[in-house]
Amino acid sequence: MQNEVADVVVVGAGVVGLATALALLERGRSVRVVDAGTVGCGSSHGNCGTLTPSHALPLAAPGQVARAMRWMLTPDAPLYLKPRFDPALWSWLLRFASRCNHAAMMRSGAARAALLQASRDAFPGFLARHRIDCEFAETGTDHVFRDPRALEAYRAELAALAELGIRSEIIDGPAYEREEPAVRPGVAATVRFPGDASLRPDWYVAGLARAVRDAGGTIDERREVLGIAQARDGSVRVETTSGALACDDVVLAVGAWSPRLAKRLDVPFLARAMQPGKGYSITYDRPALAPRRPVTLQERSVCVSSWGSGYRLGSTMEFSGFDTSLNRRRLDALERAAREYLHDGVGPARREEWYGWRPMSVDDVPLLGPVPGRPRQWLATGHGMLGVSMSIATADLVADLVCGRAPAFDPAPYRPERLA
Repeated sequence: MQNEVADVVVVGAGVVGLATALALLERGRSVRVVDAGTVGCGSSHGNCGTLTPSHALPLAAPGQVARAMRWMLTPDAPLYLKPRFDPALWSWLLRFASRCNHAAMMRSGAARAALLQASRDAFPGFLARHRIDCEFAETGTDHVFRDPRALEAYRAELAALAELGIRSEIIDGPAYEREEPAVRPGVAATVRFPGDASLRPDWYVAGLARAVRDAGGTIDERREVLGIAQARDGSVRVETTSGALACDDVVLAVGAWSPRLAKRLDVPFLARAMQPGKGYSITYDRPALAPRRPVTLQERSVCVSSWGSGYRLGSTMEFSGFDTSLNRRRLDALERAAREYLHDGVGPARREEWYGWRPMSVDDVPLLGPVPGRPRQWLATGHGMLGVSMSIATADLVADLVCGRAPAFDPAPYRPERLA
């Protein structure tokens, strides 16, 4: 097959890859997106769709490793390490553990907050400009506590978020129960983050794909990348299962598959820098009494999202490699938590049970920028649980770097070589 040509090939048709393709198209580049699966088939599909500057603090935080060790024998714990012999995971955990201190947490938090807030500010105009209907709502999010001791422990996190410019307010339990009839009695207090927002993520991804095509981009589904090589003339050759692609630049936005593809794409450090973090969700028809805004059931680390079109329970973090089983205990834990906190914890009809892998870097900060030692190759991965929340700012930053433009904010905290 004769080589096909595009200015930029974007590998990965998830939310980050599609948003980056759209940003490149807006800057006048021709773009082809390729994916081994289908549009949004990974974690872009089944997450809870919250846009959360409130999640600026990273998973790598003081006490996190000890907490995970305690939970190793609790398969339905919010954070679960599946006991097994896995040298790559344990090497990653050692690097992760070295960052579980306050100073490193705040550095990572500042980098995450910059991406989160820039995306959050851009979302209303971006969705309107591209005519993406995804039930976007600027209602804020609520973290509901039933244990006063958990709230007291959380105050340190609120103070750290305040240092990063993230506003919050505390509503006492009785006042919140009057305001939100969906919750059961017994709320100790609720922390509200008024700057957060939400959308339906599968609709958002579908809207991005349509906008890419409308802007002149091409999306090739079920076209797996087999390798990437530098041509003698300085261009890049992308070998795929449907023939070769010649391009000026290639953006690798393959999310949780980054460590698995690291050797094939000749980016070996990704296998050390990243691990897949498995999450779960269940989607239902909307119950009669659903929360008015996205809710986190704090002590259980479960997120509840309500849209006009549906209702979703999700979250949990499981480090079990690329295990493809649907763990019934973890799905049951979602429903058990929802029934504990809410009158109508589950919807009247279950529509989908889902799992997906999040791309977790050792410092929980995305890898955005040039691939070390690989000219004209770029990374846009490592967003953890926040790919949707960070998608617009990520796309603008990566597109500016590819096009040789000065980005709107400092790219240094995201440069991939920090983890090489």
